Amino acid sequence: MDRVLFTKGHGTGNDFVILGDPDGALDLTPELVAALCDRHRGIGADGVLRVVRSAKHPDGAGFAADAEWFMDYWNADGSIAEMCGNGVRVFTRYLLANGLATPGPSGLPVATRAGVVRAVIDDQIIAVHMRTPDVYAASTATVGPLTFPGVAVDCGNPHLVCGLHDSLPLSSLDLHHAPGFDPALFPAGVNVEFTTQGEPVEGADLHVNMRVYERGSAETLSCGSGALAVGAVALRDAGLTSGVVAVDLPGGRLTVTADNSAWWLAGPAVLVATGEVDLAALV
Repeated sequence: MDRVLFTKGHGTGNDFVILGDPDGALDLTPELVAALCDRHRGIGADGVLRVVRSAKHPDGAGFAADAEWFMDYWNADGSIAEMCGNGVRVFTRYLLANGLATPGPSGLPVATRAGVVRAVIDDQIIAVHMRTPDVYAASTATVGPLTFPGVAVDCGNPHLVCGLHDSLPLSSLDLHHAPGFDPALFPAGVNVEFTTQGEPVEGADLHVNMRVYERGSAETLSCGSGALAVGAVALRDAGLTSGVVAVDLPGGRLTVTADNSAWWLAGPAVLVATGEVDLAALV
């Protein structure tokens, strides 16, 4: 197992190393994940997606009756995460490209640590029926000397959505370091999203611009579950219980749709390379 095949993929610039490990034979450790994601000495990525059968992974076994495949997602620093909205779309693209799954009439089920989600494929765009986001508490985030009011949102993983006011541009934020947050509210850390209102766009009820600092990965070009959290807060603030929110991130546009209590995240998912990595050379 010193040399294994990998695939590189991304969803709106949020990039992943994908490891096909159907039977869970690979000894994946935090150190190995961090080495794979190292952009200078490894392959480079925001995280690792291990493709493993649900029945073969202890965190996925409980979902085996509902989904054959489990997305074992790890952040770039080697920590484990519950959910990744961009990752699950890239994971789905990998399953399809490698003939490992065929979508049914209602889509393709994928097990995650946050539960089973369902992916629907429309050519280059993959939409995922996500867990309903729970907007549940007020809090704050700090960036340098600045403090921003925000709202906590549970999307299966934790988020803190902070709107910028007084015409402060997103580009002015220094996100080289993790924003400060309330550890009592977020004991396992939190993904912090910063937003501004965008100009109206065709096909959307609301338009939001966003940057994100992801726990375990630093600032990324995109965060799918973060876009879902941002969409939920935008709809709530607009007094809407349903609608379409276009979320523009540095890596591209994601679309959040709330319809009859169903929440969908849609965007592209691209596989860009395959190769072989020498794991012994990494650690």
